[in-house]
Amino acid sequence: MSDNPKTLGLLPLGRSTFDVDYANERLAVMLELLEGSGHTLLGPRDLLFDGDAASEAIDELATQRPDQILVLQVTFTDAGSITELAGKTDQPLLIWSVPEPRDGGRLRLNSFCGLNLASHSLGLQHRAFGWLYAAPESSEASDQLSSLLNGVYMTTDVAPVAPQQAFPASNSNEKDSTAAHALAALEGKTIARIGEHPPGFSTCHYNAAVLKETTGINVEEHPISLLFDKARQTDPGHAAEIRTKVGEQVSGLEDVDQQQLTQSLKLTGALQTMTEEAGYDAFALRCWPETFTEYGGAACGAASLLGENKVPCACEADVYGSVTQLLLQEVSSQPVFLVDLVDVDVADNTGVVWHCGQAPISMCATSCEARATIHTNRKMPLLYEFPLRAGKVTLLRWSQARGTQQLMIGTAEMLDRKMSFTGTSGVLEFNEPAEDVLARVISSGLEHHVALVYGDFSDTLAEVAELAGLPVTRLC
Repeated sequence: MSDNPKTLGLLPLGRSTFDVDYANERLAVMLELLEGSGHTLLGPRDLLFDGDAASEAIDELATQRPDQILVLQVTFTDAGSITELAGKTDQPLLIWSVPEPRDGGRLRLNSFCGLNLASHSLGLQHRAFGWLYAAPESSEASDQLSSLLNGVYMTTDVAPVAPQQAFPASNSNEKDSTAAHALAALEGKTIARIGEHPPGFSTCHYNAAVLKETTGINVEEHPISLLFDKARQTDPGHAAEIRTKVGEQVSGLEDVDQQQLTQSLKLTGALQTMTEEAGYDAFALRCWPETFTEYGGAACGAASLLGENKVPCACEADVYGSVTQLLLQEVSSQPVFLVDLVDVDVADNTGVVWHCGQAPISMCATSCEARATIHTNRKMPLLYEFPLRAGKVTLLRWSQARGTQQLMIGTAEMLDRKMSFTGTSGVLEFNEPAEDVLARVISSGLEHHVALVYGDFSDTLAEVAELAGLPVTRLC
């Protein structure tokens, strides 16, 4: 029972493509804890699955003016509703996101990624907020919720610093020729952006003129219908050749829907053709929902195949995601994987990086076999499925967090762990307390996509930042 009762406005958010039954179970436990807290609760008690319903609830909360507004981020959602909430209210804003078991099954909620997306959007508005990532049934949950409501878990300023402060060079008087080469290599590269980024994904916004000025990279924009047309025109023989190559990399092709598999393979063929005809160096592709709802096959397998051949393919039309991959690829001379951070376990000092099923095949753990699978939400192939192999890794984002161009850099150890979630995922052990890493990720406003490569390239990337005149935020 609270000694300082407040009026709390609630905004429970969810998306129907995730596990709705499980989401409702999680929401019920969250509400039970809140109802026993001694505070007066306002707002809906059911998950809001669409923007119109959320807008109605936000308008009502704006009229009621509770002491605080608590967003219950039960599943992943885009940041549109939270951005709208921040624009219509001035009360203290809090977000509660919940973990889910790393049981090797589908990512049923992806709640953390929703918090991550929201933190970037609110960071662009320079809006401080309180946040909590915790299971509502844990023994600490009541105290954690009390701390959240009393302003303990607030975002703090994470200002980027000079590269030498983030990663002191071992030979500071010697310029890293690899860094200079990598930065110079970006000049004149071209990214094909196919389709626009989904609404509510400020993490994927870009300004072509600013990008050209800072990186020398060009962007050519195409409607997603162009890709679909090219895919439908792909020669069946070309698709058969791709299937043969894929069959050498993964098992289980015969277990997925064969018509949808062919559609997916034709997407790969279309992207390969565009690469050859136009000389594209990377893609930023609006992969969902249209590849599923309008075309009939997943682009994830294509992203894996192209990435292995060093033609990065960032999903959700994330142009700066492609830029980050290109830079990390130049620095490392290796294929690069664009990941979401989907879980942080403070007690285990680990985090999980994941994406639907698009990691380059060379990142597959040596102890297992890569398999063909389907998208967990949209139920279509082709996706690759395997845990990532163990080893030192570097994480990078050419970031626009809080409106500042910067490099966000981290290093960690990929552990030899079982697959956390379906698709391609890996478990990272951090070099410092996971609690600190978690707080830094949220407070910094980091985008939800980060590029990953094997090896420690932090010093070289710090040199790239110095040569480019960019500050650095050290993630881990």
